[in-house]
Amino acid sequence: MTDAPLALDDAERMVREAVETGRLGRAEGERLGRAAADARVRAALVEGAAEGRRRGHGDVVSVSRNVFIPLTNLCRDRCAYCTFAKEPDSPEARTYTLEEVGEVVRGGVHTGCIEALFCLGDKPELAYRSHRDFLAARGKRTTAEYLEEACQVAFEGGMLPHTNAGILSADEMARLRRWNASMGLMLETTSARLRGKGMAHQYAPDKEPAVRLRMHEEAGALRIPFTSGLLLGIGETPEERVDTLLAIRDLADRHGHIQECIVQPFHPKPGTRMRWASPLSLGEVAAWVALARLALGPDANVQAPPNLSPDALELLLAAGANDWGGVSPVTVDFINPEAPWPTLAELRRRTEAAGTRLVDRLPVYPRHLADPSFFEPAVREAALRRAGPDGYALPGAGLEAA
Repeated sequence: MTDAPLALDDAERMVREAVETGRLGRAEGERLGRAAADARVRAALVEGAAEGRRRGHGDVVSVSRNVFIPLTNLCRDRCAYCTFAKEPDSPEARTYTLEEVGEVVRGGVHTGCIEALFCLGDKPELAYRSHRDFLAARGKRTTAEYLEEACQVAFEGGMLPHTNAGILSADEMARLRRWNASMGLMLETTSARLRGKGMAHQYAPDKEPAVRLRMHEEAGALRIPFTSGLLLGIGETPEERVDTLLAIRDLADRHGHIQECIVQPFHPKPGTRMRWASPLSLGEVAAWVALARLALGPDANVQAPPNLSPDALELLLAAGANDWGGVSPVTVDFINPEAPWPTLAELRRRTEAAGTRLVDRLPVYPRHLADPSFFEPAVREAALRRAGPDGYALPGAGLEAA
């Protein structure tokens, strides 16, 4: 049954209640989500989310100065929107050697970066004999074992790793925890429907929502500061987006380990099965950033990647975002190479022109850094050496030099 059009008075009341309680109910979220195409409803969402962000974060907006290390772009999944994954015979296929990891890390340290972001394809050893041979030549059985050594190289080289490696087992995460300040996995969606025939995740077994939710649960049990997120525009409904946000909130309530939620808009890419799909408008993206703020509460860290909406940074801040994620002066965004990062100086200028204040952060946020149970002692000690009394990164070469 379809709801009648949402009256503006009702939308404003729902938003006010969410701001005051710090929670957005499922029914209210679904009604607001379905009405987000209405410019008046969007304005109410943005206004309420801005107040929620002010209550939780004041005028602070954070960014992580990082290097992006795509350890391997081989992947057993075939998402309908992805250009990152390559076949072994592609001239663009690449798996970094440990020496190359060390070289990137040295470049990051030289430019004042703190975070070494590891992103890689899901379980390529299950799909490709050539990759199994690559690993065996290095005494490894799995990509996760090789990743563990790469994270050690980055940590011992002077950076704090953050790993987003797709689906990992609890044992693999426990081993990676020895070298990582934080880890992550975009939940993307809780919609099992998108695994169906002709849908975005038909050929992507690692995008099964139950599998991704289980990894989030296991990360919580292991006390790992964890990044999650929502991917907008891959065929999901407003109700499914709300369900994804509430699943992330429930995980945070149970385990306290969700340190940020990325709200990432899908961009159609040439050469993919979804190349003709229509992306969300900037106004719709802002509406869902606002809904994430209202659903997750004032204290949550809501991240909006600045290179994916470069013309709307001020709107995203107004809609409740308080973090730009990782921005690199050294490497491109290998997942979205067509979308260059803004320079850190430009990001600072535009953030401050919007009435907020940009601060450098570690790959782990102050709230989690304050709790020793979330870290191996050596990792926390290394993070604390880079943090000021407020838990953000100590001033350094940082934002001014970029």
